Amino acid sequence: MACWGVSGSPIAAWRALTISRGCGRLAGAPKSELKKFGCELARPDGWRTVQEGVEVKLTRHPETEETVIVCRSADRRSKEKAMHDKFSARIEAALERLAARIARSKKRLDPAPVNRQIGRILQQNQRAAARFAIALEPDSCPAGFCLRMTYNAAFDDWAELSEGAYLLRSNITDWSDQQLWKAYIQLTQAEAAFRIHKDQLKVRPIWHQREDRVQAHILVCFLAFVLWKSLEMWQQRAGLGNSPRTILEELARIQSHDVVLPTATHGEIRLRCVTQPDPAQAALLDRLGIVLPKRMRLAEHELPALARSA
Repeated sequence: MACWGVSGSPIAAWRALTISRGCGRLAGAPKSELKKFGCELARPDGWRTVQEGVEVKLTRHPETEETVIVCRSADRRSKEKAMHDKFSARIEAALERLAARIARSKKRLDPAPVNRQIGRILQQNQRAAARFAIALEPDSCPAGFCLRMTYNAAFDDWAELSEGAYLLRSNITDWSDQQLWKAYIQLTQAEAAFRIHKDQLKVRPIWHQREDRVQAHILVCFLAFVLWKSLEMWQQRAGLGNSPRTILEELARIQSHDVVLPTATHGEIRLRCVTQPDPAQAALLDRLGIVLPKRMRLAEHELPALARSA
């Protein structure tokens, strides 16, 4: 019997099960399908705010008649715009260097290698490649041609309209746009939980032979995830982002040490002390509202073992 602490398989199996049982289906659509809904994106009416910075609109797929939820997010828009700007700047800088090399050439150049180099530049920056129209035009310079670059206005117009937008498709017809969007967000959160188990908690599939071992393993996975999410919410409330791994790695450097003081009449005195946090750790602890003790009490079960080792 396999006990899956993590994997994409349980989510995929759950999706297949819901479909096979005739339940509703809800999934994200490829970015390429956005062009079919350009009119809906451009129309200002019909949008509904479901969360701060997120608007949705219900429509129908022109080919399948499925329910389509057109969504646009302000945060996603800022992110996609920044990515387009970054890749555009890379392409412009690379093409300017290439044009300068062509202009400096003292002999006639073969345009085929230059075209391949242009292709590599665009391939490495595909997100903004369609923004540029590039041509090698005949010229009287020694190279025999020069590089001309123009901007594609249609790309900028579509980017302005589509940045931050995405589509959801469903065969459910009796839910509101808000219900469909929230259901999809819950699904992404469930998938994120599996990713946390796999990437952050390092919980991998373990093969067990007995049912009670399977249940115990699932319990351990669940408790680890609950603690992880609790730390994440604690971190968010403190304004420290949402990466518990960073917090744990920073605080892991705070350690405790046993200080042993021999005496002439009473054997040894053992004190368990906590290292002082550095300024960054102290600021982190202050934001989280944690006060470190200067000393820690020894657990009762440790005392006999320490006495024997002494």
